[in-house]
Amino acid sequence: MKQILIIDSTLRDGSHAIGQQFARDDISKYAAGAEKAGIKILMVGHGNGLGASSLQLGFSKLTDREMLKTAKSQLTKTKLGAFLIPGFGTIEDDLTPALKLGVQVVMVASHCTEANVTKQHVEYLSGRHITTYGVLMMAHMISAKKLLEQAKLMQSYGVSGVLIMDSAGNMLPEDVRARISTLAAGLKVDVGFHAHNNLGMAIANSITAVRAGAKIIDGTSRGLGAGAGNCQLEVIVAVLLRTGYKLDLDLYQLMDNSEEIIADIMKRPQVISSISLTSGIAGVFSGFAPHAKRAAKKFKVDPRDILIELGKRKIIAGQEDIILDVAMNIAQKKKVVKENAEIEALI
Repeated sequence: MKQILIIDSTLRDGSHAIGQQFARDDISKYAAGAEKAGIKILMVGHGNGLGASSLQLGFSKLTDREMLKTAKSQLTKTKLGAFLIPGFGTIEDDLTPALKLGVQVVMVASHCTEANVTKQHVEYLSGRHITTYGVLMMAHMISAKKLLEQAKLMQSYGVSGVLIMDSAGNMLPEDVRARISTLAAGLKVDVGFHAHNNLGMAIANSITAVRAGAKIIDGTSRGLGAGAGNCQLEVIVAVLLRTGYKLDLDLYQLMDNSEEIIADIMKRPQVISSISLTSGIAGVFSGFAPHAKRAAKKFKVDPRDILIELGKRKIIAGQEDIILDVAMNIAQKKKVVKENAEIEALI
């Protein structure tokens, strides 16, 4: 019976689905429920991690300090985790205060081709004996071989494991299998997977990851997350238990957390909307959807066209300012086409 580590990112990645507006009571109730369910690591904070609360990425209802402190007050056995993307969060202003508040596990993330930017942060954490995981986001954008090269950099910095994120929900099982098996064979540390459900593949892809050698699965209660949401925690646990994996989790309690806590917090059900589906097809970050909708409304264009063009340009998270330019260009092209058609009609 293979032991799989389930990391709960409901109070971190789930934040995207509610506009970063987790209230103190929400965090307290869910953290208590996660502790009761036997969750080993609970990630807490802004959807984009420590220091990310901002005009560009959305302001959190609570500060990092308030969120971490509230969750920590409910945890005894469950370890408190935080997420950090270098550039949004810093060592001095964000990591150090988080550790003082009781954070025991940190995920340090970068775009899949930029693992080198995590070096300073990972070495700082590993030097203090903090369990640290490297995260490679938008992992569909490069080959398995190139992912392994980036993961090896993180391994050399001192991480305990490397997780790849299908941030756009673009991968199919064969994509997951190729990447996870390559990393599992080539690394000395554990390998993990974080799925998004834009193409409806989050559970299938997570199971594929485990069968290909992943020892860590990252998910959220009720699938709460950006776009079409993440791998649904209680579902993946049920499937893994049914297929013979060892988890040491209370499945009924995970169901209760979903039904009695998260269901009341969700603004809307996590469904695969046309925008989420297009995001998955285009291979762009699910968090672009609200920006694309606003830009589409302003320039009177189809938001799906914006997402497809962003995918062609290989735009990644942090480049949200380009969305307006893309929308404006699409509108201009439509205007030219319309004018040409009118001229042809007159002729």
